[in-house]
Amino acid sequence: MLDAAALDSFAQESLDPAVIMQVAHETAAIVVRTGRARRDPELTARLVALVDEVGLTTVAELWSERPARSLPGALWRLYVLREWVRRDAVGASADYRDGLIFAQVSGAIAGVATPPGPEEVRQLADSVLTGVFEGDLDGALDRAAAFCRVIAAGRASRDDIRPIESLAVRGLASGAAQIATMADDLEVCASLWRRESLV
Repeated sequence: MLDAAALDSFAQESLDPAVIMQVAHETAAIVVRTGRARRDPELTARLVALVDEVGLTTVAELWSERPARSLPGALWRLYVLREWVRRDAVGASADYRDGLIFAQVSGAIAGVATPPGPEEVRQLADSVLTGVFEGDLDGALDRAAAFCRVIAAGRASRDDIRPIESLAVRGLASGAAQIATMADDLEVCASLWRRESLV
C-alpha cells in the first residue's frame, strides 16, 4: 500500500514531460488499435462513449496538450466535438443548418441527415467516432473536418455566438475561426493516417 506522499509522487506535475508525451501517444494508439482489432459492437459503443464513462477532464489530461496533428490530438478533438454536440445539440444543428448555405460540399462529406436537427447532429458525432473503430479512420477524420467546416461557416454567418458551458469544450469549439482551424487539423490528420504517419 502506498501512503499519501508516495501517491503524490505519481502526480502529473512530477512526471518527466517525455513520459507524459509517451503515455498520451501510447494510450491513443491502444484505444484505436483495440477498437479496430476487436470489431465488437459493445466495445465500440463503450469507446464512443468514453467521455461519458471517464469524464472529459480525464480525457483532457491524457490528450489535450498533445499537438493537434497527432493521434492523441485528433482523438481529443473528436471527443470534444461529440461532447459539444451532446451538450448543445440544438445550437449545433442551428450552426450546421446555417452553414450549409455556404459549405454544401462539406455538408455532403459530413453526411448529416436532412433536415439537420439536434438528433441528426448527435447521430453524426457518434457515427464519426464509431468510424474511428469500425471503419476507415481517415474517413472518420475527413467527416469530422467537413462537419467543422459547415459549423464554422454557420457561426461566421451570425453575430449571436452562444456561450458554451464547459471550459474544456469552449477552448476548442467556440468561435468560427477556432472551429475552422480544428477542421484543418483533422484533415491533416486524415492525410497523415493515409500515409501511416499519424502517431
